[in-house]
Amino acid sequence: MASPKKTGRPPVDNPKVDLGDLVGAFSDPAIVIGEDHRILAANTDYVAAYGASAPEIVGRKCHEISHHSSVPCEENGEDCPLLSARKGSHHARAFHIHHSLGGRLFADVEVFPVPPRNGQPPLFLERIHPSAIGHPDPKTEGLVGDSLPFARMLAAIHKVAPQSSTVLLLGETGTGKELVSQAIHRLSPRAEKPFVAVDCSGLPETLIESELFGHEKGAFTGAHSRKTGLVETASGGTLFLDEIGELPLSLQAKLLRLLETNVYRRVGGVAPLRANIRLISATHRDLPAMVKEQSFRQDLYYRLNIFPIHLPPLRERLEDVPILTASILTRLTGREQPVSKGAMDLLSSYPYPGNIRELRNILERAWILSDGEEITPDHLPDLAESPSFSPSSFTEILPLDVMEMRYLSWAFERAGHDLPGLARALGISLRTLYRKLAPIRQTDGESF
Repeated sequence: MASPKKTGRPPVDNPKVDLGDLVGAFSDPAIVIGEDHRILAANTDYVAAYGASAPEIVGRKCHEISHHSSVPCEENGEDCPLLSARKGSHHARAFHIHHSLGGRLFADVEVFPVPPRNGQPPLFLERIHPSAIGHPDPKTEGLVGDSLPFARMLAAIHKVAPQSSTVLLLGETGTGKELVSQAIHRLSPRAEKPFVAVDCSGLPETLIESELFGHEKGAFTGAHSRKTGLVETASGGTLFLDEIGELPLSLQAKLLRLLETNVYRRVGGVAPLRANIRLISATHRDLPAMVKEQSFRQDLYYRLNIFPIHLPPLRERLEDVPILTASILTRLTGREQPVSKGAMDLLSSYPYPGNIRELRNILERAWILSDGEEITPDHLPDLAESPSFSPSSFTEILPLDVMEMRYLSWAFERAGHDLPGLARALGISLRTLYRKLAPIRQTDGESF
């Protein structure tokens, strides 16, 4: 049976309806609970996910089954949807980690008040949607973690994904913005349609418009045939614009028109074309500051910033490092890779300026050095030395240009000579970075 809609009241109009019939109408795990959290009925999906048989579940409290806890969620610092629904007499929602028979999982939990029946005590329908894109288990695919910042990000993804709203992903370089955009697409009604990703910082300004909107034959020198743009390629699906802050002002105006009218034209074309895309954009830049500097259009910023999602840097979710380490090494090696306690302690205390991308690079190098054996501190770089500046880092007052040169020299080595990645991390254009690095690279004997 198809599952009813995820929002609104449950399909209960007959006051004599059996509670078993109520939960049986859903294809997701569902239970009926009283105001005291006690389970009064459970469907077969709930029993299969959380217990061996209905008698083991009915009569117990919901938090005992889902959280293995003797106290309600609100006493453990979590939002309790039953508490919210009970206070407001309306549909409520929360995002939790549940203990199922198959292991821990993220669950999007909805609670609906059941219409009163013959003066009986209030009843509530609880419906559970296990996350398909985020997991607290390193052995699974998708987004991995179980820290509070990670859970908040995941909850925001689940809330916005079924909608058609524009999403803006905000986070430092290396926090996984493209993975998050793919997760939103996967949970959306457009999941079966194309997902097209564009790195706005990786395209020359002269080619961005043609790449996005396409061009007609003869539109410019070298345009020997009509080209389909990425907006058209993503038709029906999702267009992901990474590093939207690098988009030139001339293109910002055309993107704004596309978002407001769903109409665009190929370069050199006159016929208007209808777009059918969901836009997700991302940046590590401070867009409000760019708006003040007039390097980013204010009207476009407001149009993109409908539903912002903050991707926490790894230093704000260091408790996820063991899970991420196990997940990354499993994906690298195809098996569980042992890591010593000393190595894990070092990995779990480092601030990761390069975020998850840096963690992956460290682990891949360590795996190679370990010859597939247990990873120990000897296989890791010097993680004890924080790369961030502190007052003790300075022993004398230096001219700003000298200080900038020293920092750029360190950053250049730190980034592994990855100039596009370093430019994005510094928040400057690749051309500016080339100019600033010229004295350093000439001293090192490197050519551009």
